[in-house]
Amino acid sequence: MGTMVLNSRPGNPAMLVLPSPSLLFCGFALFQLFATHIDGQRSTSPWQTLSGDAPLVIARGGFSGLFPDSSSDAYNFAILTSVADVVLWCDVQLTKDGVGICFPDLNLANASIIKYIYPNGQKSYMVNGVTTQGWFTIDTTFKDLENVTLNRGILSRSEKFDDVNGISTIQNVAALIKQEGFWLNVQHDAFYAQHNLSMSNYLLSVSRTASIDFISSPEVNFFMKIAGRFGRNGPSFVFQFLRQEDLEPTTNQTYGSILSNLTFVKTFASGILVPKSYILPLDDQQYLLPYTSLVQDAHKAGLAVYVSGFSNDIYIAHDYSFDPVSEYLSFVDNGDFSVDGMVSDFPITASSSIDCFSHIGRNARKHVDFLVISKNGASGNYPGCTDLAYEKAIKDGADVIDCSVQMSSDGTPFCSSSIDLGNTTTVALTPLRNRSTTVPEISSIGGIYTFSLTWPEIKNLTPVITNPYRTYTMLRNPKEKNSGKLISLSEFLDLAKNSTSLSSVLINVENAAYLRENQGLDVIKAVLDTLTDTGFKDSTTTKVMIQSTNSSVLVDFKKQSKYETVYKIEETISEILDYGTEEIKKFADAVVINKDSVFLQSESFVTGQTNVVERLHKSQLPVYVELFQNEFVSQPYDFFTDATVEINSYINGAGINGTITEFPFTAARYKRNRCLARKDTPPYMLPIKPGSLLGVANRYLLPPAEAPSLIFTDADVSEPPLPPVTAKSPTSTPVTSSTNAQAPNEQTQLTLSLLCSVFFLSRLLM
Repeated sequence: MGTMVLNSRPGNPAMLVLPSPSLLFCGFALFQLFATHIDGQRSTSPWQTLSGDAPLVIARGGFSGLFPDSSSDAYNFAILTSVADVVLWCDVQLTKDGVGICFPDLNLANASIIKYIYPNGQKSYMVNGVTTQGWFTIDTTFKDLENVTLNRGILSRSEKFDDVNGISTIQNVAALIKQEGFWLNVQHDAFYAQHNLSMSNYLLSVSRTASIDFISSPEVNFFMKIAGRFGRNGPSFVFQFLRQEDLEPTTNQTYGSILSNLTFVKTFASGILVPKSYILPLDDQQYLLPYTSLVQDAHKAGLAVYVSGFSNDIYIAHDYSFDPVSEYLSFVDNGDFSVDGMVSDFPITASSSIDCFSHIGRNARKHVDFLVISKNGASGNYPGCTDLAYEKAIKDGADVIDCSVQMSSDGTPFCSSSIDLGNTTTVALTPLRNRSTTVPEISSIGGIYTFSLTWPEIKNLTPVITNPYRTYTMLRNPKEKNSGKLISLSEFLDLAKNSTSLSSVLINVENAAYLRENQGLDVIKAVLDTLTDTGFKDSTTTKVMIQSTNSSVLVDFKKQSKYETVYKIEETISEILDYGTEEIKKFADAVVINKDSVFLQSESFVTGQTNVVERLHKSQLPVYVELFQNEFVSQPYDFFTDATVEINSYINGAGINGTITEFPFTAARYKRNRCLARKDTPPYMLPIKPGSLLGVANRYLLPPAEAPSLIFTDADVSEPPLPPVTAKSPTSTPVTSSTNAQAPNEQTQLTLSLLCSVFFLSRLLM
C-alpha cells in the first residue's frame, strides 16, 4: 500500500504521484487531510438537484475504467483521485456460506480467473427466466475464492492490472471509507432467495458494523422486504431502472411502465437510478435528441435522480466530440436541470466536471495562459481547412487559427492540410481523377496534387472530414463529413481579420523548394503578397506566424518580413543539444514538437519525460506541441482516456506554451478551469508524474521496451538556401486542364479504376 504525495520541483507545479509499487495505496492520512481541505472549496454555485447540493460522484467498482472492477486498487485509486465525498459503488454478491463480496457480475468468470482455478466449476441456472451458464458464487465459499484474482471485465481495457487483486468482502471495502460514501447495489435478490440466501438479512447484519449510504436494486419486492428494517437513519433506497422494454422480475411489468408511475416508486424508494438514455436519448446515428422531462418529473415527485453508464472509453453522442467532460456537464449544468449523481468508471473525470468546469461561461476569467492553436481549424468537427472548420475554431475559443498553404496550378495560394487532394476531398470521384501523377519528391504513391488543378477547379471540390481512428469505428461528426468549402489564403485572412478574439494566424509552408524547381510556383512570394494585400503586413491587432519544417523557408521569410517564425521538428526526439537550440534561434522565434518528444511512451504508457521543453525554454524559445485529439484511443492510459487530463499534464506539468489541436473547444475550456485558481489544486486536477502508472502496472510484469531515442543537434537544422523559381516545363501540363473536364471514356475509366481503386478508395474511407 502507499500514498499520494505532492512532488514539487523548482520551476514545476505539484504533481499527482502514483504510489511506489511496493507501497501501493497505503497510508491515507495525508490524503484525507488534503481532501478535506479541498472539499471545503467546492463550488457554491446553485445546483438544480433535488437537495440543492452538488451532484454526487459515484465510482462504479472504484476506478474501474483502469483497474479491475471492485478491486482494492480500483477503490483506493478512486479515493485518491476524486472529490472527497465520492461514493464507492459495490455490486453485492453472496457466497454459499453467506459472505457478501463486491463483484460486478453474477457470473464470476466475467471478471476473474475462476475458470482457470476451477475448470470444472461451471454450472447452469435460471436467472430471471433465462438459462445462464457460468461460475456462480452460490457454489463456492469465500475460502474457495482466496486464490481467485480479478481481471478486467471489458477486454478493450489494459490487461496490465489483471490478476493482482483478490476479491474483496463488503467489510474490506467499508474499512477504506472515511468521509466517502458507500453504495451497495443488489442486482439479483430473487435469484439468491431461490437458493436459500437472504440478501436483506445479510445487509441488515453488515449495517451494524459498516456505514451504508445507499442501497439500490432493480427488484421491487426486494424493497418491500427491507422496508422499515433499517430505521430512520438508514441508507437511502434507490430503485434501479433497466432497459425500458425489460420486465421487472417481481411485478412482471416493464420498466417503461413503472417509469410512468413515479408516485408508486416513491412509496418504497427515495431515488431512482436510470441509464443515460432515459434522460438524453440518441437517434439511430448517435446524435442527441431533445432531453426528456424525467429529471423534472422525478424531482416533483420527491425522487432524486442518479444516472448510470458514464465511461470515458465508450462511444458517446457525436454532439460531445469525444469529450467526456462535455457529456457530464450536459447532465448537471445545462441550465434546465441537474441530476443528483452520476455512476462512472472514471470518477476523476466526473469530479473535475462537477468541481472545475460546471457553471463557467465562455467569457469566464482564464486561469492559465497558453495558446490554443487549431489544426486545420476545428477539424475534429468539420472537414479541415474549410470555412466551417475555421468558424467553429474561432467560436470555440482558439487563440490562433492555421492555414497550411498549398498552391494551385494558376498560382493561387489556398488552405489544405495536404498537397494531395485525394487526402482531403472527393476528387477521386470526379472527372479530375485523371490528373493523378506520381511525384517521387513528395511521395512514392500517386496522387492528385494541388499544382495539377486550377483554383476554380479546386474550390468546387467536396471536402472530406478526416477519421484517423476509423479502424476503431470512431467516426467524426458523420452528418457534416462533407460540409463546408475550401477557401483561399486571402479568404482565410479576411475571416481572421474580422474576428475580435484571435491573437494570431499561423501559416504553414511546406514543399517550397519542389514548387519552385519543378512547378514554377513561388509559395513564399504568394504568401507575402497575400498578407500585404489583406492588410496584415502592418497589422497591430492580429499577429502573423509562419511555420515550416524547413529552416531554409523560415530564413527566406526572415529576410523579407518581420513576421514571427515557427520551426516544426517532425521527428520524435528525446533530447536537444544547446548547439541545436542556438542554431534554431537564428531563424525561428518558437518551436513545434510532437507529444512524444515531451512524454516518452511505450505500449500506451508514459515511461518518462524528456528535457526538450526545458532546453528550448532555456534558449527563450516558446514550445507548441501537437497533436491533441479528443478520441480516447489517442491518449496513453496515464491520462485516463480524458483529453482534459492530457492537456493538464502538458500545460500544468510539462509547461508547454501552446496546444495544437483538432478540437479547440476542449483546450479553450481548460483555460477557464476554476480549480486552477485555487491555492491548493485538487487531486483530480494535478498532472500525473510520468512513469508512475507504469510502475504500478509492472509490479508483476516486465517493463515494456523503451523506444529508441533521437538526439537533435545543429546538424539536423542546417539546410541549403531555397533554389530560385524555375519556369514550369510545358510537358508537365496536366492531361486535362480545362475547368469543365469531360468524363473519360469507358476504356479510360476501366484503366483508371484498376490503377487507382486501392489508392483512392482507401483515402475516401479514412
